[in-house]
This record gives sequence, C-alpha cells and structure tokens, in this order.
Amino acid sequence: MSTRYRHAVLLAHSAGTQVITFVLRPTMSYRAIELDVPPALLGVLGASFALAPLLVALPAGHAADRYGERRMAVAGAVLLAGAAVAFATLGHAVVGLVAAGVLLGTGHLGSVIAQQALVANTTEQGRHDTAFGHYAFAASLGQAAGPLLITAFGGRGAIPDTGRIFAASCGLAVLLIGLAVLLPSHQAGRAAVEGGDLRTLLRLPGLLHALLTSCVVLAAVDITLTYLPALGTELGLTASAVGLLLTLRGLASMASRLFLGRLAQAVGRRRLLVVSTLGAAVAMLLTPVPMPLWTLAALLAVAGFGLGAGQPLTMSWLAESAPPGMRGRAMSLRLVGNRTGQLVIPGAAGLMAAGLGAAGVLLVTALSLGWAGVAARRLPVDP
Repeated sequence: MSTRYRHAVLLAHSAGTQVITFVLRPTMSYRAIELDVPPALLGVLGASFALAPLLVALPAGHAADRYGERRMAVAGAVLLAGAAVAFATLGHAVVGLVAAGVLLGTGHLGSVIAQQALVANTTEQGRHDTAFGHYAFAASLGQAAGPLLITAFGGRGAIPDTGRIFAASCGLAVLLIGLAVLLPSHQAGRAAVEGGDLRTLLRLPGLLHALLTSCVVLAAVDITLTYLPALGTELGLTASAVGLLLTLRGLASMASRLFLGRLAQAVGRRRLLVVSTLGAAVAMLLTPVPMPLWTLAALLAVAGFGLGAGQPLTMSWLAESAPPGMRGRAMSLRLVGNRTGQLVIPGAAGLMAAGLGAAGVLLVTALSLGWAGVAARRLPVDP
C-alpha cells in the first residue's frame, strides 16, 4: 500500500467517524424532544456519550498497542454501526437512546484512538506536526459536514425526520467499516515496551502540562459553541450574525491545522503552542467587550486559529515522546484528560461566573486558557 493511499484512507476514516458522530448526537436530542423528554434528562443523554468511554479509554489504548490499530478501528466502526442500528430500532424509548448513546461514545473513542495511534506509529520522526495537523483538519471537516446531513435527510420542519436520519447513518457506518478494513496494520505497534505501563507514561517530562493544555483547549471550544449564542443575545446580535461568527471560528481552526507543519517548523512546536493558546486567551478575554461586528469577527478568527492548533500539537508531542509500543495508551490517556475537562471545566466555569452571565463564563475560560498557555512553557523544546 502506497503512503499516499494509506494517508487518504486514514483521513477518510477520520472524517467519516466525525460525520457519523456529529449527525447522530444532535439527532438523538431531536428524538428525545419528540418523546417529550424533560430538559433535565437531555443532560443524561449527553453524558451517556462522554462517561462510558472514560471507563474504557485506557484499556482501548492498550488493545490498540497489543493487537494493532486496524483491529481497533474495525471494532470502533462496528460499534458505531451498532449505535446507528440501536438508535433506529430502540430509539423509541429513553432507555434505548441512552444505550445507543453509550455505544456511540465507545465506538467513537475506539475509532479515534486507532486513528491517532496509527498516525503516531506510521509518521516519520519530525513530521508529526504536519501529519496530526492534516488528521485534525479531516476531523474538523467531518464535524462540519455531519450536521449538514440533518438538513439533507431530515426535511425542513422544526423537528427533522429522525428515523430517516438514523437509517442513513446505518449506511454511512457500513462504509466506515469498509474503510477501517482498508487501513494499514502497523506491526511495530504490537510490540509492547518491556515493563511499560501507565507509570512509564506519567514519568514523561512535561506530560501533565501537555494533558492540561489539551483538555483546557478542548473545553474552551465547547464553551465557545455553547455560550457565544448567549453572549450574542446579551449584545443584541442576530442569530445569523452569531452563526457567521461560529463558522468563522471553525474555518480559522481548520486553517491553523492545515498549515500546522509549516508553522511549527517556522517558530518551533513549543513556542507555537504557547503563543496560539495565549492568543486565544486574549481574544476570548476581549470578546464580551461591546465592539463593531467586524472587530468581534476578527477576535473570533484569532481565537479559532489558536484553539485549532492546540489539539494536534499536543498529539504530535505525545507521539514523539511516548515509547514505541505505548503510543495507543498515550493517546488514550490524552483522551481521558480531554473527556474529564469537557465534563468538569464548563460546569466549573458556569458556577464561578453564575452572576456574570455568558460574559463571565468566557472570562473564566480565557483565564483558564492563559493558565494553560503558561503551563505549556514547561514542555521540553524537543521530545
């Protein structure tokens, strides 16, 4: 298998995983609304996606190291297909939605760990920034395309045709299984490090700082998506203007990932991580200040550019720092940190800024990003 073909299959598998996930998650909420599920239970449905993978992330990383990335990718794709089938057949009750959400979260986790371990194990030393930048770009493309399928298959009503979307997702999941089978099998990834365990990873210099930066950056992305519409309401912006701002933020993140390798070569990985995180922090700090729309758009572009660089840079650093045979576990450890940050940080920011509205939440998030950017200075210059 040529390197270019292998690369294309991996990027297609990455995008496909995110398409399925980002069409099923909102559709799950729409089905819950159809079932008159109380708003409080919508949080339980969301947690079903995030909590279950926390329990299996590290074993999944170990399995990727031991049995190979392709087997893990196939298992993840099969679980995603199972989730789509479960939504279609069991999604007429809340218990069925929760069960399908657990399958969806677990399948997404297995697929992502396999993809990241494969990028880490098959990329030449010194090219991980470019490889992970392209990988993250493909994932962003899938995340943007997923919700569009709701429009394509769901009709034009306030509540889309959820049954039709679930059925279409089953077909997409079958295609994803085919892509997973075509992924290369990296033999070296199966050779475990003698005596290597979680403590071996935790002793890596700068590991905790990398995990901290990664989880804070990802939580900041979630908070921006959640609270920017609320801030727009407070500032008197129209829904279309807020949608444009969110789109601009997403495009800026994709641009930073597409050119990540060149940027890292030009200024250095650690400096790029510090500058991009601190730049996003400053932009988010200024976002609640009343200003012309074009100025706010420029700030959101800066924030998006900085937030887009954080995830692939920490993946690249981990890939070059972790011993061969332990990179699947290294990526799963990072995902555990990310999931924890997604669960804890938004809630903590909301509690700390309860009396300050959306502006207060963004302020706390900006301070957290600033802290993470300073912490990133403790990373080794070259793993």
